[in-house]
Amino acid sequence: MCGIVGYVGSRQAAPIMLDGLKRLEYRGYDSAGIVVCSGEGLTLCKTKGYVDHLSDMVCNGDALRGTVGLGHTRWATHGRPSDENAHPHLSDGGKIAVVHNGIIENYAQLREMLVAKGVTFRSETDTEVAVNLISYFYKGDLLKAVAEAALRLEGSYALGILCEDCPDMIVAVRKESPLILGIGRGENFLASDVTALIPHTRDVIYMEDGEIATLTKDEVRVYSRDLVEIKKETARVEWDISAAEKGGYEHFMFKEIMEQPEAIRKTVSPRLRGGRVQIEGLDFTPEYLKSLKKIYLVGCGSAYHVGVVAKYNMEKMLRIPVETALASEFRYSSPLVDERTLVICISQSGETADTIAAMREAKRLGAKVLSIVNVMGSTIANESDYCVYTWAGPEIAVATTKAYSTQLAVTYLLTLYFAELLGVIPDDEYKKLVEALSELPEKVDEILKNKEHIQYLASLYFNKDNIFFIGRNIDYALTLEASLKLKEISYIHSDAYAAGELKHGTISLIEDGTLVIAMASYVRLLEKTISNIVEVRSRGAEILTLTTKSAEAQVSRVSDHVIAIPDAEEMVLPSLAVVPMQLFAYYVALSRGCSIDKPRNLAKSVTVE
Repeated sequence: MCGIVGYVGSRQAAPIMLDGLKRLEYRGYDSAGIVVCSGEGLTLCKTKGYVDHLSDMVCNGDALRGTVGLGHTRWATHGRPSDENAHPHLSDGGKIAVVHNGIIENYAQLREMLVAKGVTFRSETDTEVAVNLISYFYKGDLLKAVAEAALRLEGSYALGILCEDCPDMIVAVRKESPLILGIGRGENFLASDVTALIPHTRDVIYMEDGEIATLTKDEVRVYSRDLVEIKKETARVEWDISAAEKGGYEHFMFKEIMEQPEAIRKTVSPRLRGGRVQIEGLDFTPEYLKSLKKIYLVGCGSAYHVGVVAKYNMEKMLRIPVETALASEFRYSSPLVDERTLVICISQSGETADTIAAMREAKRLGAKVLSIVNVMGSTIANESDYCVYTWAGPEIAVATTKAYSTQLAVTYLLTLYFAELLGVIPDDEYKKLVEALSELPEKVDEILKNKEHIQYLASLYFNKDNIFFIGRNIDYALTLEASLKLKEISYIHSDAYAAGELKHGTISLIEDGTLVIAMASYVRLLEKTISNIVEVRSRGAEILTLTTKSAEAQVSRVSDHVIAIPDAEEMVLPSLAVVPMQLFAYYVALSRGCSIDKPRNLAKSVTVE
């Protein structure tokens, strides 16, 4: 949520920042602004609405002259979307400018203190407290003032700071909100997401909590909260800029759906060597795994849904109790976690605020934490005991597709890795599942070649007001993601239910013409799922069923339409079954004229609670 871009160098800053903000639009925002420092003071322009409007106001950047600047896209938290509440914010007196991602939790107390000191506020935001607090401590040393203010700010924040007295420098500080430094030649950059930096540099420094940085055109320095200089390593971003562009596709979401075969291949293939699962950076022992009383799978949204699938697979194969937990509820539920618990945290960005909090609570209680993330150098990746990267590349669309699929693939790898260490899987079954994993990309590609059939089905049902998904076992786990994908981009009300629960109340919602999408890929429970299909059909429902090719004929007798996916081992079926549901959601939203890549009220990375 929200986006930060900063530039210091010899080029005009405003056009660079506008381009960077455009590349961060997928994160979700309701206002935008930029500020530049020209040596003659700070010049600011901000507005409610989109970056295109901001760009028009400043003539694509030509109206704001200066080689140092900050840009921001805001998602309203404190204060409604408005010109006044948009970032950047100036201190009372206009000497210092700040952009901010996150939430200052003690802003009310700080605001009251500053008002008592005679400070005037012009917005409803918590951010204006931060800039005025820095101004309050500023006595000619901006770095020291930022450090003093940071000690008093509670909550999460990534701050970029300019001061008219330091026209060639940006100061940055972070706590629990991502901030990345881009290293160039004769110029340096600041951003909340590497996507904004890729056109200019692939050399980056990931800031960690409590760190403060200064950027000039010739150097970047990083300090601890006590202003002791820290030697930081520079990382190299390997993916190309084309990975963050549409490449001829109408929407990022469709592009990312089509990229899934290659994304899964990149996740899986390097970890299958010599017919065995080998995962870099993991050194678990059989003794440790045998000592576990419980495994927790923790995440938010689609990442949580990955955990629900993984629970079925892990419990079945490992015979260890596995619980799934919404990260936003985990630390408030007094979880039964200790040193004999393994907590697996799942997050695409590695910066999900609730998942970070859950991870820290798990570690406080003595558990080891293994994370599944996509973004290198992210908070969750850095603070976990173990980290397995999905290597999915950038995902721009708000509605996740390839991140979900690669996270699923990692859980399959982990399940087989643990099973072999525990000695609970026969060698022939192990080999069969390894082969199924290696075949996944080709089978997903086979489904994508049939996308016109999914588009046709979407054209039949895009005008429905309510859609219900039902399934059993891993099919039920899949309904959670299928329903979320549909509702978040098409704005159709949809719900997911365990099929066996229908007669316990839910079936009262079924009436003539209600669309029920039945997941029936789990052949072991096919007969029971068919019984549930018959139940809702007899009450007037229209039935769209997803099943495997071997069960297609049987399912067709009780369905209005059928989607058939290739047969596969039970463990990996969700990776195949989710793809038609992603396509269905996409085509329904397309037919309804929805904003597919940037659904209303949503943001890509939820970095506040």
